[in-house]
Amino acid sequence: MPELLDEQAGFVRRIGLFQATAINMSQMCGIGPFVTIPLMVAAFGGPQAVLGFLAGAVLALADGLIWAELGASLPGAGGSYVYLRQAFQYRTGKLMPFLFVWTAMLFIPLGMSTGVIGFVQYLGYLWPEMTQGQGDLVGLVVTAGIVVLLWRRVENVARLTVVLWTVMIAAVALVIVAAFTHFSPERAFTYPAHAIELASGHFWAGFAAGLTIGIYDYLGYNTVAYMGAEIRRPGRTVPRAVITSILGIMTVYLLLQIGTLGVVHWQDMLDPHSTASTSVASAVLEKAWGRGAAEAVTVLILITAVASVFTGLLGGSRVPYDAARDRVFFRRYGTLHPRHRFPVLGLLTMGGVMAAGFLLGRHTDLATVIQLLTTVMVIVQSLAQVAAVTVLRRRQPGLRRPYRMWLYPLPSIVALAGWLVIYGWADRNAPGRHPIEWSLAWVAAGVAAFVLWARREKEWPFGPKRIDERYLHGADPDAERPPGRAQGGGGGEGGEGAVETAG
Repeated sequence: MPELLDEQAGFVRRIGLFQATAINMSQMCGIGPFVTIPLMVAAFGGPQAVLGFLAGAVLALADGLIWAELGASLPGAGGSYVYLRQAFQYRTGKLMPFLFVWTAMLFIPLGMSTGVIGFVQYLGYLWPEMTQGQGDLVGLVVTAGIVVLLWRRVENVARLTVVLWTVMIAAVALVIVAAFTHFSPERAFTYPAHAIELASGHFWAGFAAGLTIGIYDYLGYNTVAYMGAEIRRPGRTVPRAVITSILGIMTVYLLLQIGTLGVVHWQDMLDPHSTASTSVASAVLEKAWGRGAAEAVTVLILITAVASVFTGLLGGSRVPYDAARDRVFFRRYGTLHPRHRFPVLGLLTMGGVMAAGFLLGRHTDLATVIQLLTTVMVIVQSLAQVAAVTVLRRRQPGLRRPYRMWLYPLPSIVALAGWLVIYGWADRNAPGRHPIEWSLAWVAAGVAAFVLWARREKEWPFGPKRIDERYLHGADPDAERPPGRAQGGGGGEGGEGAVETAG
C-alpha cells in the first residue's frame, strides 16, 4: 500500500489500524490505575468501587464515538483544535481553538504531574524512610530529567519510548497474574451494607468522584485523533482504533481492579499508614509472591510512571507548536530547536506547569490534581466537542463522514451528562480547593490572552474571520493515491477551501 502524503502538514499517512490501536492503548495504560484504585475505593467506600471503572468506560465509549466521527471526517494534525476551529469559526473566528490550546497547556502537564506523584508514592515502598522534603526533591529531579531526555531529536526519543512501553505492559501483566493467583472472590465481592443506595446523596457524590477518577484512567483513547494527518485511511482507522482501545483497556482495568480487591482488604486502602493506600500494586505482589518479587515489580512500576509522563509530555509539547504554526496561537511557540528540531518553548512551559502540579498534589492530594485537570479539560474541550458534532452537521452537511456516530444523538447526550456530572460535583469532591472557580478563572485569562493576541495578529474581532473549509472541499484522504498528491488536512494557513469573510 503506498504511503499517502499530506503536503500541507508535511506528514505522511503511514500509520495503519494495528499501530493506531497500539498507540492509543499504550497512552491509556500508564501509571493511572496503580495510584487511583485506593482513591476509587475511598470515593465509593468499599469494593463496589468497580462501578467507577465501569462508569468511566461508558463515558469514554460515548465520548470516543464523538472523537471517532470528528477524527474520521476532519483527519488533520491537532485533534481538538482542528475540530473546534472548523465548527465554531463561523461565529467566533479562532477563539475556541485558541482557548483549547490555552487550556491544554494546563491540563496536559497536570495530567503528567500525576505520574510523577505516583512515582514518588511507589518509591516510598522501596525507601520507607523518605521524608516529605526528600520526596518533593525526587519528584522535581524526575521532572527535570524527563525534560532533559526529551531535549533531543524525535527519532532518538522514539527508540527509548519502545523500551519504556514494553516495561509498562510487563508491569501491568505481572500485577494481574499475581492478583489472580491469590484471588479471594469473597474479599472482592462482599459489599458493605447499603453500598448501592440510589436514593442516597452520599452514593451519588461518591459516584461523581469515581466517574472523575475512572475517566482520568481512560484518558488517551483520543491520541490517534491528534495524529489524524499521519493515519492511513483515517475514515476507517480512527473510529476502529478509538473503540477497540477503549474496550481493550476496559478489560485490563477491570481485571486489575477486581484482582486487587480480591487480594488486599479494601479497608487497608483507606489507612494512610498502610502500604495498600500508597503502593497498592506492591502490596498485591508482596502478599502473592513475597517481598522480593514486590520490590522487583515496583521497579517496573517506577519505570512505567516515567514512561507515561515521558510519552505524554512528548506529544503534549507539540500542541502549542502545531497551533502557532497554523496561526492559532502565539508565534513564539512555533519555533523549533535549531539543531534537534523539537518545540523548545512548548516543552519548557509544560515542564514548568508539570513541576508546579506535582508540588500541588504533594502538598494537597492526588485527587485534587485530578479534579483540577478534568474540570479545565471539560469546560473547553469535552463540552465543546459534544456541541461541535451537531454544529458541523448543520454548518457543513456536505462534509465527508465515512463514520457517523452510532445511535446519534444518544452518545452525545450520554457524554454531555457524564461531563456535566464531573464538572458539577467537582467542588464538592475537592472541598476547599475550588476546581470549578479555578477552571473558570483560567478560561477567563485565556479569553484575555486571546484578545491581546487577536489584536496583534489582526484576527477576529479586530479583523476578518478566516473561514477554512479545506475538509469540505479537499481531496478524500481515504482514497488510494500515490505520494505527492495532497490529501487535505492538517496544518498551514489557508489551503483549499479557505476564504475570508468580513468580521
